Amino acid sequence: MIKAIIRWSVQNPLLVLLSTLALALFGYQASQQIKLDALPDLSDVQVIIKTSYSGQTPETVEQQVSYPLSTALLAVPKAKAVRSFSMPNDSYLYVIFEDGTDPYWARSRVLEYLQTVELPTGAKATLGPDASGVGWIFQYALTAPDSDMSLQQLTSLQQFYLTPELQSVAGVSEVATIGGMARTYQLQLEPRLMRAYNVTLAQVINAINNHNQQQGGSVIEVAETELLVQAGDYIQSLSDLAAVPLGVRNSADYPLTLADIGTVQQVPAARRGIAELNGEGEVVAGIIVMRHGENALSTINAVKHKLAQLKNGLPDGVQLVTVYDRSELIENTVSNLSQKLLEEMAVVALVCLLFLLHARSALVAVISLPLALLASILLMQLLGINANVMSLGGIAIAIGALVDAAIVMVEHGHKKLEQARAGGRQLSKTEFRQTIIDACLDVGPALFFSLLVITVSFLPVFMLEAQEGRLFAPLAYTKTFAMAAAAILAITLIPVLMLYFLRGKIPSEQKNPLSRGLIALYTPLLKLCLRFPKTLVLLSVLALASSLLPWQRLSSEFMPAFAEGDLLYMPTTLPGLSPATAAKLLQQTDRLIKTVPEVEAVLGKSGRANTATDPAPLTMLETSIKLKPQSQWRQGITLNDIIAELDAVVQVPGLTNAWLPPIKTRIDMLSTGIRTPVGVRVSGPDLATISAVAQQLEAEIKPLPGSRSVFAERAEDGLYLQITPDLSQLGRYGITLAELQQYVAFAIGGAPVAQSIQGRERYDISLRFPRDYRSHPDDIRRLPLQSRDGAYVLLEQVASVEVQQGPVMIRAENARLTSWVYIDLLPDTELGNYISQLQQLLAQQRFPAQVSVSLGGQYDYMQRVTERLQQLVPFTLLLIVVLLYLTFRQFSDVLLVLITLPFALSGSLWLLYLLDYQLSVAVAVGLIALSGVAAEFAVVMLLYLKRAVEDIQPQNQQQLWQAIMQGAVQRVRPKAMTVLTIIVSLLPIMLGSGAGNEVMQRIAAPMLGGMIAAPLVSMLLMPVLYFLMLRRSLAQK
Repeated sequence: MIKAIIRWSVQNPLLVLLSTLALALFGYQASQQIKLDALPDLSDVQVIIKTSYSGQTPETVEQQVSYPLSTALLAVPKAKAVRSFSMPNDSYLYVIFEDGTDPYWARSRVLEYLQTVELPTGAKATLGPDASGVGWIFQYALTAPDSDMSLQQLTSLQQFYLTPELQSVAGVSEVATIGGMARTYQLQLEPRLMRAYNVTLAQVINAINNHNQQQGGSVIEVAETELLVQAGDYIQSLSDLAAVPLGVRNSADYPLTLADIGTVQQVPAARRGIAELNGEGEVVAGIIVMRHGENALSTINAVKHKLAQLKNGLPDGVQLVTVYDRSELIENTVSNLSQKLLEEMAVVALVCLLFLLHARSALVAVISLPLALLASILLMQLLGINANVMSLGGIAIAIGALVDAAIVMVEHGHKKLEQARAGGRQLSKTEFRQTIIDACLDVGPALFFSLLVITVSFLPVFMLEAQEGRLFAPLAYTKTFAMAAAAILAITLIPVLMLYFLRGKIPSEQKNPLSRGLIALYTPLLKLCLRFPKTLVLLSVLALASSLLPWQRLSSEFMPAFAEGDLLYMPTTLPGLSPATAAKLLQQTDRLIKTVPEVEAVLGKSGRANTATDPAPLTMLETSIKLKPQSQWRQGITLNDIIAELDAVVQVPGLTNAWLPPIKTRIDMLSTGIRTPVGVRVSGPDLATISAVAQQLEAEIKPLPGSRSVFAERAEDGLYLQITPDLSQLGRYGITLAELQQYVAFAIGGAPVAQSIQGRERYDISLRFPRDYRSHPDDIRRLPLQSRDGAYVLLEQVASVEVQQGPVMIRAENARLTSWVYIDLLPDTELGNYISQLQQLLAQQRFPAQVSVSLGGQYDYMQRVTERLQQLVPFTLLLIVVLLYLTFRQFSDVLLVLITLPFALSGSLWLLYLLDYQLSVAVAVGLIALSGVAAEFAVVMLLYLKRAVEDIQPQNQQQLWQAIMQGAVQRVRPKAMTVLTIIVSLLPIMLGSGAGNEVMQRIAAPMLGGMIAAPLVSMLLMPVLYFLMLRRSLAQK
């Protein structure tokens, strides 16, 4: 079949060239439209449910909202986990779905199941945006250093001017606000005046709601004109609120208003999130959340364009400061890899030219590079695969192998022409054409199948699951696309181009000094090996055995660190911080961070933004650190040096530091629920038990070598003011429990009762007793309540008021209460060894009944990858065996190719050991890529050896010797070209730096190490093994 395709291509050159031109045009068009991002979207398919339950404690939210929702949503089809976070006022549920689930199908199913849950009055469940925390692509801050604008005014500017405009930008799912102070109109009720005028709390609430509405009255016709009828208006100012009549008269029969029973004032609303910039004070910040599957770079550029327009409408003195911009990382990553691709292509072209000494032949060999690249980009665009560090990296590591088939085919064409023109013979057009076709038919089928072997060898990468699958699938796809395109071009376009370009005077192999030198070195070495074949086999086995040393000493990790160009500071704090204390702590840490010269801007966040993608308690500090471009760093300073300096500078009592990459951290938090590389999950029946176990583990884990910080969640360390009603006393005074709770919600908590509508702006209207009545538990005990008969009683007469410990946030997973022990590791800690020690420590512990303890974080990934590869690698080897058998039709030849693979991998292990790299998924991908290339080398060498044996038909050992020497020596030039093209194509990755280079180096290193061992195996060990196999056959005959 392959030979038929080659013949058809040669017979229809115009069609082949036109098809190639169309491929190039469509590929170029796709390259201009393809989506760009720094990393693939690694987040799970998830649906977020945010339920607001104003004024409620975490315990109430957990019992009445989170638990009922969790138990119902566990039954959603394809849901694999339900995580809940219960906080003051809010519940957050994350429903994690199986890979491959359509996100919009998942949202519709969650909506169906939400209808089956009956929530308490006042609780409102809504779906979060069709995005995740990974979609935080851009952040900015609003400041007014040269203006007298207050934080409240900046908040209004953000909410009612910037947010609607930015929300309209294509690709934006949500614009979330961090920090600031929302304006609230508050009526501070004076209990003494309410008692004097016999006004109840319910009367005040009804009066406000009755006088804050509009009602239409249809239309009337007056003098041939239609008039729209409207009655009433909204409360729009403090004077409007003060003038609201209560419907009650005083002793002088004068109607009372709200101003008669309290003070009307403008106050900031209670808040659960604070933002601070550069240690200079609080600001209002905005987060642009990108919709799932959108083009990150084009969305950011559109947001920047919109912000440039909106700046003209900002009041004088207000500044908009960018504090996080992922487009810089995207552009750096893509340009870095694009530059490496160009460097690799240029070096490959130079190698071809040096060995062939014929520019047109070198062009034929190299032409498959840009065409395979364009074909890969076209398929990426059609399948919706982003251009990112992994997808472009797949092409980068394949560059050298892409031209292998073309190099071998062109070089074999040179040899065929050299043989046909021996003795000065001139070839006719027909003879020239037939010679080229014969050359292509000789090696084309085997080359095609060898490229298929490389493609099939990547099957385990395609079959990886979860985060590692999403990370490496783009690399596997693009490498496979490129190799498939190169294979098709090798049997279609390359034969046609050889007919047109392999003309004129073609230098013979012996006239090339490079080829002569290599043959002169190789020939005596091969003769020596053939003279002592068993000695070579023994030395090879010893070399293979030596690789056990690096294998035993290599540690493991899930993935190498990815330098994103920015940092995220996420210290752990003790629970129970007030907003004022959190703001001071945030300003203190931000000011310290800003002292490091490489830091450009610092945006600190305490608590959560008003988005369902951010379930952070007030005690969680999350500081985005924007670093200056690397060219502006001090001489010799690295990212690890900056982190070490920051860690030394920021030493605040009560804080445990953690310096993390922003994107990767948000991915980990979404996938595993924690923000550190390793964590211990503690699940149990109640908060007190799991909190005690977590703190016990914290003390045990801290001494482990490699631990930088260990912190257990203190679920029970918050403080509650517990008001417990005495039902008998309530009945005695004629007060219902609902009336008591109304006093707690409004008089103490200041809950909103209505909204002031001012054009497009909306502000809450709330009620509250003055601070003197609620500033201390003793004051609250003496809070006056009104009974049905108008008598006033104190709160302590009908309820007990006590300060108790309780949770500030309740975490649950699959409806089981959960706590975590967060473990941050030192930079040089070997994750695999650390996990082994941690498992031994946990195995020695004894836990209470119904308590389960398990490891989370990167450990989960490593376990999953190991199990998956153990299943897939044998199956992949079986497929490779089938392909090799289809190529050679002899199991002895298949076995010969397979035997050489472990020897090639030994070079990889030694280079990894010398570079001090750890085994990781990236390294495993590099080893898989190497195995395919090594198999290709062995296949092509065996092809040359078999052809030489068929030509000579050896009848004795001497003739067999000659056949092996002839076949192997013929392979010197193409082998040198293929090896050098792969090595030089990997060097820019290994020697370079920049965004994304850390991951690519772990993939390239095993391939580079293997390129040292694989050529020796195919050029020396393969001929010797084939010689021993055929010698035995001759002896038997």
